[in-house]
Amino acid sequence: MAIDDISDRNKHPIQELNILDLSPSKPALILIVDDDLFMRKILVRYLERENYQVVEASDGMEALRIYQECQPDMILLDAMMPILDGFECCSQLQKLPHGDHTPVLIITALEDRESVDRAYEVGASDYVTKPIHWAVLRQRVRRLLDQANLRQQLEAANQQLAIVVQELRRLVSIDGLTQVANRRCLDEYLEQECRRSHREQLPISLVLCDIDFFKNYNDNYGHQEGDRCLQEVAQAIGKSTNRPADLVARYGGEEFAIILPNTDADGGMNVAIRANEIVRSMQLPHAYSKVADHVTISCGVATLFPPQDFQVAHLLKSADRALYLAKAEGRNCVRQNIYLPDEA
Repeated sequence: MAIDDISDRNKHPIQELNILDLSPSKPALILIVDDDLFMRKILVRYLERENYQVVEASDGMEALRIYQECQPDMILLDAMMPILDGFECCSQLQKLPHGDHTPVLIITALEDRESVDRAYEVGASDYVTKPIHWAVLRQRVRRLLDQANLRQQLEAANQQLAIVVQELRRLVSIDGLTQVANRRCLDEYLEQECRRSHREQLPISLVLCDIDFFKNYNDNYGHQEGDRCLQEVAQAIGKSTNRPADLVARYGGEEFAIILPNTDADGGMNVAIRANEIVRSMQLPHAYSKVADHVTISCGVATLFPPQDFQVAHLLKSADRALYLAKAEGRNCVRQNIYLPDEA
């Protein structure tokens, strides 16, 4: 199995986004607000003939209440009403949940510039004047509903797209076999955290883990069992960390890395010892190991207190030296190397 094979691709399908379907699933609900009963009934009859659902309100206060109960798709609002006129009603609608997304068509007998400007200032989407030209009303209602529907489609598509982007970012950061972070993610995160460590003058520790005699394991148990061993060891190492900022990654082959921001030398050793013990406790059979009859790991720990001229390579080099020492001293153990500036 290839190291970077994305094995769970089918678990996270990227669905096709269709943002061009403007057909509503059910007839739009329109709220008519007018204190004139006769005009209100005419509007109701006309809109129902156009296959819209309709609810009514006789004043602005009632309109606000009905809006919150019914969440209409559109509002036809008379400008001149007692108690709460259409302009103030429209202004208050904008403050209600989703009120600024609901199209408002103001119906007014006023056609002066000041009234038209005020209608748009309070949040109206458009206006028609009295006496109503029914063909004009029909087209404006349809246009506003289509625009509102398109906006909803685009918002839904944007939400889905954000989910897809987030999932893609996760996938390109994950090692397909072991499901821990991959080398690319490791390099980026280590660079980021070393810079933070330098900026805030805090220690950072790095643990490199190597499965002991893994080549013997692969050669004798087969690559399929070898892949399963890598997966189980990766998950075991992951259990050694307990902070969201800690990162377990596949360093390459049978090697793993643990990045421990804001962690001193003692903290780094504790995590490495815990990782070593957890892997050992799994008791995965390894008859071809020269240190135990089960799978074990060797760990090298490095801790960096960033000097002015530090580089990420310094921390990696220091951890690699510690890992080399662990292997030289018999494997299945943890060794530590504290980086000094003159080591670079």
